[in-house]
Amino acid sequence: MSTADLTLALELAEAADEHTLARFAAVDLRVETKPDRTPVTDADIAVEDLIRARIAERRPGDGVAGEERGGTVGTGRCWLVDPIDGTKNFSRGVGVWATLIALLEDGEPVVGVASAPALGRRWWAAKGQGAFVRDHRGTRRITVSGVGALADAYLSTTEFTTWREHHSLAAYQRLSGACWQSRALGDFWSHCLVAEGAIDLAAEPIVNPWDLAALFVIVTEAGGRFTDLSGQPRYDNGSALSSNGLLHEAALGELDRQD
Repeated sequence: MSTADLTLALELAEAADEHTLARFAAVDLRVETKPDRTPVTDADIAVEDLIRARIAERRPGDGVAGEERGGTVGTGRCWLVDPIDGTKNFSRGVGVWATLIALLEDGEPVVGVASAPALGRRWWAAKGQGAFVRDHRGTRRITVSGVGALADAYLSTTEFTTWREHHSLAAYQRLSGACWQSRALGDFWSHCLVAEGAIDLAAEPIVNPWDLAALFVIVTEAGGRFTDLSGQPRYDNGSALSSNGLLHEAALGELDRQD
């Protein structure tokens, strides 16, 4: 990983934003349903194709894997792309969605960008270089919160019903009950807000690697901790828990506790 890789990732995000904003809330937006019953729009396909073409031109030796066109992550360098994280929001005219771009080296995320143009925000990080956000206040370095007790913590998740279907609704209720406040801000935004220190915990019971690789870098470079729900430091085990680090073990304990 080099500074040039982060620069390229930011350039890819800029190009993606231009296209997604042009298609957001478009009257002729085409929406289809994939076999897993999740939506895909013409913008999802076009943005992934755009990113793949740019990478092929600028980094012809790198692999690419993405939500819409597939691909595998193995050894060496590979870019992992989610062209629109939050397609349901995007297709309904809700502005909480982002393009997620990560560079992996031998399977480890080393560069991450999450760009949410409808929110006017972009987050990025590179291994060993810290995490940053650009918004209406300009560009600044970000760090996680210093909240040290679950009773004072702000927790976010995605769609509430997924806990019943894919993990344990009781486990999430224990965790949320132990926290000060909980919301379902959803998807990338929850984890980015953990990195900013605006919230303290984000948990997802079912999620894909392309949804998490970029966020893994951003949260950890902001001083936080990112694992699956069993506590393994992975972005590709199908679930996610991000935190300010101080709360992580306590949160895992609530999720694992048997009443």
